[in-house]
Amino acid sequence: MPITPTSKIWMNGELVDWDDATVHILTHSLHYGMGVFEGIRAYETDAGPAVFRLTEHMERLHRSAQILMMEMPYSVEELVEATKLVVRESGLPSCYIRPIAYYGYGEMGLNTLPCSVDVAIACWPWGAYLGDDAVDKGVRMKISSWTRHGHNTMPPASKTTGNYVNSSLAKVEALKAGYDEAIMLNAEGLVSECTGENLFCARRGRLITPPLSAGALEGITQSTVMTIAADFGFEAVEGDLTRSDLYVCDELFVVGTAAEVSAVNSVDDRPIPCPGPMTRAIAEEYAKTVRGQVDKYKDWVEHVR
Repeated sequence: MPITPTSKIWMNGELVDWDDATVHILTHSLHYGMGVFEGIRAYETDAGPAVFRLTEHMERLHRSAQILMMEMPYSVEELVEATKLVVRESGLPSCYIRPIAYYGYGEMGLNTLPCSVDVAIACWPWGAYLGDDAVDKGVRMKISSWTRHGHNTMPPASKTTGNYVNSSLAKVEALKAGYDEAIMLNAEGLVSECTGENLFCARRGRLITPPLSAGALEGITQSTVMTIAADFGFEAVEGDLTRSDLYVCDELFVVGTAAEVSAVNSVDDRPIPCPGPMTRAIAEEYAKTVRGQVDKYKDWVEHVR
């Protein structure tokens, strides 16, 4: 989906004009993929733009950096305030937000210890990642031929820029084959996650989402959905899944900041009932929650003004 420029990007403590927010061609992370990032959304609410679970996203950014031994030069609180500033400056009622921390220009080679850490935050308008009709129509999924990397290869618990080479290969493979998205298995053949989303499989009235041990990222939308599901009285648990579980499930949906809650209508051309009753109920509640319309979840909504 094309990026629509906004007025300013926050870079290392300053607001910079969009077109001037550049990096040198010899920036370390461009060559070696050593950076961490987040995907966050701000939604239009009755009290102006509000960012959903902003603090939790910045805490995860710090955890990702910790895993890579990257020393973040800004605290969680500073990054939260910087994000609110960028959203305010954009004038957008809703937007997608991309914070990124990376090793900058000045040192080259695999040793990151002498490198500076630069941080930037940008935002722009962005619609539903898998399509505006993904809740009702559903998306077609393909089990990828690419294996999700293991915990001792490229730590999937860190939202690392270089990790997403794995996801990009799987995504492009699925799109070229005529599917909307890919599902990735780990080296043991268990379901891990999609290229940028966690998934939930409904079997015998119970929702199952793959655990972190299977190679899934600790999803903030995943956590949100677990809470919403429990409040609805649905049993939602972490558990191992095989591809066969997906072929015979009662419902299947994927979740993520970009994808929000999107139903799945088939996996490897095996049709799945879509959208199922739990999928629809959770998707509708999530859409209200992120816009500050559900009182018990209002603490998740952080207003920018």
